Amino acid sequence: MKGMAQRELNLPNHDEKKYYLGIALMYNTSRFNVSHHPAYMGQDSVSVVDPENAGGFGLAGIHTYRLSERWEIRAIFPQLLFSYKNLTYHLKNPDPVKEEQKVMTKKIESIQLGLPVHIKFRSDRIDNFRVYMFAGAKFEYDLSSNSTARRAEDLVKLKKYDFGVEAGIGFNFYFPVFILSPEIKISNGLMNVHSRDANLKYSSTIDKLQSRMIIFSLIFEG
Repeated sequence: MKGMAQRELNLPNHDEKKYYLGIALMYNTSRFNVSHHPAYMGQDSVSVVDPENAGGFGLAGIHTYRLSERWEIRAIFPQLLFSYKNLTYHLKNPDPVKEEQKVMTKKIESIQLGLPVHIKFRSDRIDNFRVYMFAGAKFEYDLSSNSTARRAEDLVKLKKYDFGVEAGIGFNFYFPVFILSPEIKISNGLMNVHSRDANLKYSSTIDKLQSRMIIFSLIFEG
């Protein structure tokens, strides 16, 4: 109809850009996938090891290069993630001298400097809205790794490096001066990050630890 107003299109020339930048504010919930060591069945210290989810946060820079109308490649660097992963141990014989309880939780903190690289597939733009999906790989370096710690009787030590895969979905909302993109992704480590020490109670029962993470991001791009 003649009297019907047409919706104003924000940032109409943005989709013609070959390269653009952004920043991301991130919240993560993470845990370990635990594989027990064969020695687990023969020891008399720990009866159960349970991984638990814990929250964290992060900040990242986004670099996006447009390949075509539908496809983009994206590098996220630097990505700095503060994550926490809990392991709960059920002890068979707690040591009262060390103030051990029947159930002990080890809170493992990581500060991960990462470089994820994704391939993005974008839908058609509908007014000021668009959906996209992505998948790719990541490399991470743990700035707080304790793998070389000497006095580590009650520690679970982690290696410095991890490599993994990621996939997720996001939504572009076009505003007059920027694009806001809520995004959720699954990020799974493929490497064993556990630095096992057969002489330590909390480490000897575990063979492999692999990271599992869900990350929710708010991305601002221009």
